Amino acid sequence: MTQTIKKTLRDSAAMRWTALLLLALAMFCSYIFMDILSPIKDLMETTRGWDSTAFGTMQGSEVFLNVFVFFLIFAGIILDKMGVRFTAVLSGAVMLIGAIIKWYAVSDMFIGSGVETWFTNNLNYIPGFQELGVAPFYEGMPASAKVAACGFMIFGCGCEMAGITVSRGIVKWFKGREMALAMGSEMALARLGVATCMIFSPYFAKLGSEVSVSRSVAFGVVLLCIALIMFIVYFFMDKKLDSQTGEAEEKEDPFKISDIGKILSDGGFWIVALLCVLYYSAIFPFQKYAVNMLQCNLTLTEPASDSFWASSSVTIVQYIIMLVVAAAGFASNFMKAKGPKYGMLALSIISLITYCYMGYMRQSAESIFAVFPLLAVLITPILGSYVDHKGKAASMLVLGSLLLIACHLTFAFVLPMFKGSAVGGIAIAYITILVLGASFSLVPASLWPSVPKLVDAKVIGSAYALIFWIQNIGLWLFPLLIGKVLDQTNPGVDDPTKLDYTWPLIMLASLGVAALLLGLLLKVVDKKKKLGLEEPNIKPEEKPAKA
Repeated sequence: MTQTIKKTLRDSAAMRWTALLLLALAMFCSYIFMDILSPIKDLMETTRGWDSTAFGTMQGSEVFLNVFVFFLIFAGIILDKMGVRFTAVLSGAVMLIGAIIKWYAVSDMFIGSGVETWFTNNLNYIPGFQELGVAPFYEGMPASAKVAACGFMIFGCGCEMAGITVSRGIVKWFKGREMALAMGSEMALARLGVATCMIFSPYFAKLGSEVSVSRSVAFGVVLLCIALIMFIVYFFMDKKLDSQTGEAEEKEDPFKISDIGKILSDGGFWIVALLCVLYYSAIFPFQKYAVNMLQCNLTLTEPASDSFWASSSVTIVQYIIMLVVAAAGFASNFMKAKGPKYGMLALSIISLITYCYMGYMRQSAESIFAVFPLLAVLITPILGSYVDHKGKAASMLVLGSLLLIACHLTFAFVLPMFKGSAVGGIAIAYITILVLGASFSLVPASLWPSVPKLVDAKVIGSAYALIFWIQNIGLWLFPLLIGKVLDQTNPGVDDPTKLDYTWPLIMLASLGVAALLLGLLLKVVDKKKKLGLEEPNIKPEEKPAKA
């Protein structure tokens, strides 16, 4: 007698990976906007009058409301009470609103407007925040930077809300299945947004005969419209899943303030949270300055204006090659037959070498740094699958910290030694950037899937929110600190491509040292309390459901 087994969308590998793709594409778009001004820091200084302090203050403002108004905590409560799909659409709408405000701030319409006059004369002193040294504005800050900061604050609320929502959504669709692989794959695709931003932000800013930074931001706004559409499509998929399973949205399991106390009283949770803030603070703030750092430490000579390497078409060609690198490398992880698997891997490596050669010929700092996520796209699925089947999540965090320290110290001390050597400097830069990106891939593959092992399922949203809130303290502080340290250690330097980045890089390397110590402590705590962080996500008896 044959028994009919009711299957849901979640039991279909194709459908659960489709849900993941929708979430990942939305985050891909948000990652592009997050760093949309990073590769054109020099243009912001020359066309809008921003210095490094103004740039760093504006970049740090992204997480200001999340940290000091505790919006991320509220976002976690909203997620636990209202569910994944409602919060996803809400986060997409909030990101879009903030992005439009930021675009207006850097557009030509803003120049000479009443808004510019008002912001020039106001918000120069914020009571309380000014005394604590955490004010989002300061006297003398350009009005355009102030308004851009306001928009970036709103965007940041939506972006971080989206981050915790996507993590919760992946847990919902992949728990007991390939959860670490799914989280690692989502972050790998999302981080392609960093490369896309590095390539296309300068492209749009310099398109045509006149430089316009507002075109770059407008590009990001359009992509956030697409992100909102992705979240809306996911909304209906998630609703269909709940109708099939008979599960109610999380809001029927009411959130309690006491749940936060339970989370905060867990020592393992605190170590993971502090690891997160240290590790991410050494990466994301660095991304905002990385292109300018390369401009200051590499000997770059612009190609002749009439050559192919100076044309706008080379940008498109290089981006297509970058997509081949990512797609072929990513796909190779899922192929069983050795022939196609190694064929795709070889295609990815050859394309990566081609991409690097084109970056060298273009003599472009932004296209050089754009390789940052490419190795991560290749190895993140491998690492995620390893954690799913073999474990060792805490050990991966230790390895990631060691690589992080080595990379920042290389940028600080080794790269400047090759200034004047066009080939040697760019080669060192490429290798270090690829390794840094690879180290970053260790975090989503090992840290995020560990959170469900530390907290009850009904407060996962709040646990992620608390971790993101603690992480956001670093993401607010360190862009600002890097900008201040740059201005303090480069007195009288007016050329934004002649700055000395040694001390900011030492500061970021020290974060890696602290993360390394915490990673070692986490291994000790995990062994003592049997948290299961070194154990695989998929037990031998827990085989993933077949499509």
